[in-house]
Amino acid sequence: MEKIESLLHWLSGHQRLVVAFSGGVDSSLVLAAAVKVLPNRVTAILAVSPSLPSSEREEARALVCSLGVSLEEVETNEVEDPRYAANQANRCYFCKEHVYRELAAIAKSHEGCIVVDGMNADDTMDLRPGRAAARELGVLSPLHELGFSKQDVREAARLLGLTNWDKPAAACLASRVPYGTPVTTALLSQIERAEAALKPFGFTTLRVRHHGDLARVEVPPEDFSLLLEQRSAIHLALLAAGYTYSAMDLMGFRSGSANEAIRHQ
Repeated sequence: MEKIESLLHWLSGHQRLVVAFSGGVDSSLVLAAAVKVLPNRVTAILAVSPSLPSSEREEARALVCSLGVSLEEVETNEVEDPRYAANQANRCYFCKEHVYRELAAIAKSHEGCIVVDGMNADDTMDLRPGRAAARELGVLSPLHELGFSKQDVREAARLLGLTNWDKPAAACLASRVPYGTPVTTALLSQIERAEAALKPFGFTTLRVRHHGDLARVEVPPEDFSLLLEQRSAIHLALLAAGYTYSAMDLMGFRSGSANEAIRHQ
C-alpha cells in the first residue's frame, strides 16, 4: 500500500519519536509504523485520567505489548483544572494542553525527539479545539499531513496486522457530558459504570450521554431492535449506575453528537 510506504518514509526522517498513544487505531498505526523504522527509538505515552475508561487503558496496554514496545503512562490532572472542569465548548483545548505539555517535556529530554499523534485527515471535519494545543506545543500529525482518511488508516492497520484495525472510534468520557455541565471525577465514574454495564448486551458501538438524572443511550440504528428487546434489563442497569430515567436516541449513534448543540445555535 503506497500510503504505508509514505508513512514509513515520513517517520524515518526523524531521530526519535514520542507517540501520543490512546489505544485507538489511528495512534496504533503510527506507533506500529514507527517501530518498524525506528526500533528502540520510539516511546509510547498513554495519558491517564478519570476521563479514560479502565477498559480502554487495559486494551492500550495489551496492544503496546503485542508490538514489543514499552509503554509509559502519564497521569494528567485536567479534571482539577477549573478551565477544563467548566466544560465549555473549548474543553478539549485544556485537556490537550495538559497532555501535550507532559509529552513535550518527555520529548525534550531526548535529543532530536519529536511528539506525534494519530490525527487523520477526516478529523478536521468536526469541532476539535484540542488541535490548537497540539500546534502550540509542536505536536506533528503524520497521518493528517499524508492525507490518510479513516478508511485508509483502517486498511493500513489491517495490512500491518494490527488486531484493533476495525475497532470502533472511541472518545473520552467527558464527551458524554453536555457543554456547560461541570465535569467531575464522580460524574465521569458514573458514565463509565453505565457504559460498562451496557456493553455485555451486545452492542457494536455504544454511548451513554449524561443529562442529569437521564441517561440518553446512543447505539447504531441497526442495533435499535437489540436495545428494545432488552430495554427492561438495560433500564435496570442504568438505574444501578445512578440514573433515574433512560432514553434511546432516535437518531442513533453519531460521533461528536454533543457538538450538535453548538452547530444549531
